[in-house]
Amino acid sequence: MDGKLKIKISIADRVYPLTVDPAQEEGLRSASKKIDAMIKQFEESYAVRDKQDVLAMCALQFASQVEQKQIDNAIDGKQTIERIKKLNLLLDQYLEN
Repeated sequence: MDGKLKIKISIADRVYPLTVDPAQEEGLRSASKKIDAMIKQFEESYAVRDKQDVLAMCALQFASQVEQKQIDNAIDGKQTIERIKKLNLLLDQYLEN
């Protein structure tokens, strides 16, 4: 536990004690605030009977954002590779002349 911090994170009116690296603290606190904001948004927008349902929807929302970013990055990566190949071809043609 050398260099670890003991913090308490609140999510959906429940407190979770955690032991984390100091570099993780800010990200965890920020994530906790985003989750609580999303919970509030879902509760205001939809008729929700159970916190479990709201938490499941939050988890789905965050997971879908991560997945979409990975898909977008993969597409961007393919486009970048294609551009590099075209540039290499142009360079090869230029150097041959």
